Amino acid sequence: MIHFQWPWLLLVLPLPLLVYWLPAKNKATTAALKMPYLVSGLSTSGQVEHKNRAPLIILSLIWCLVVLAVSRPQWLGEAIDIPTEGREMMIAVDLSGSMQVEDMNLNGRTMNRLEMLKVLLGEFIDDRVGDRLGLILFGDDAYMQTPMTFDRKTVRQMLDETVLGLVGKKTAIGDAIALAVKRFDEKKESNRVLLLLTDGQNTAGKISPEQSLELAIAKDITIYTIGIGADVMLQKSLFGTRQVNPSSELDEGTLQKLAKETGGRYFRARDSQSMTAIYQLLDQLEPVEQDHQQMRPLSALFQFPLAAAMLLAFLYFLWLNRPSHIWQRG
Repeated sequence: MIHFQWPWLLLVLPLPLLVYWLPAKNKATTAALKMPYLVSGLSTSGQVEHKNRAPLIILSLIWCLVVLAVSRPQWLGEAIDIPTEGREMMIAVDLSGSMQVEDMNLNGRTMNRLEMLKVLLGEFIDDRVGDRLGLILFGDDAYMQTPMTFDRKTVRQMLDETVLGLVGKKTAIGDAIALAVKRFDEKKESNRVLLLLTDGQNTAGKISPEQSLELAIAKDITIYTIGIGADVMLQKSLFGTRQVNPSSELDEGTLQKLAKETGGRYFRARDSQSMTAIYQLLDQLEPVEQDHQQMRPLSALFQFPLAAAMLLAFLYFLWLNRPSHIWQRG
């Protein structure tokens, strides 16, 4: 909607009319004054000649446009939420070879661990309105896939585009934590949270989980760890079907230690239902910032009535000084 910064200036709009319609006795005292050429269309009786009403209308319109311009009209846009920068959440996702194990069931369909993670973690990302999110992928090494950003759509898109084997088949948990610490250190004041999702143990990398844990504690980073994988899975072989534990290589002890010593928690995701419950619990432990600031964008509009007034004044000046008019005056 249109908003005036100085609306009280609009009160001067009728000023020319007040001056023109002064009491007759005041007009009589000024009858001897020489009328300016711009309003020479007024007769001695105070009546405007019909053929010269156009200049008076044009001058009045110019006056109105000038007053509108100086009152500073502005277009007031719709309110926009500005998320606060109170929390940074880095998400580290394991892309090792074991993430291709198909021991997850979602909506009646069997899928591998990474596919299930993309769906449920993607929904969690969509709900983190107000948080700055980042995405780390780790396998043989750790890589920053998406730097810290409020653009949750981009973070989810980068997650959806990940493929197994993109960063190797091993698991560099220590490197992933160290990379997150480095990225967090670029921002001094924030509530720093690392969400680490893996289905194995540290088998690669230059930094051990213990070393990276010391860095995380020093930088006051809270780590939530999630161990992914079912406890029981039916496996077919030449000798029939047997039960196996597809999560036998999951290092729950290290994941528990990482979470406990940084003030976080360790979660076990054995299926899609438990994974959904974990995300809901995380929303309670690290609630989304609610006190968003709002702003309403302002766009200045004064240039439009001002430009129209200048154009009308220029055209009126040309009309006054046209050759035929000058000849008539002579």
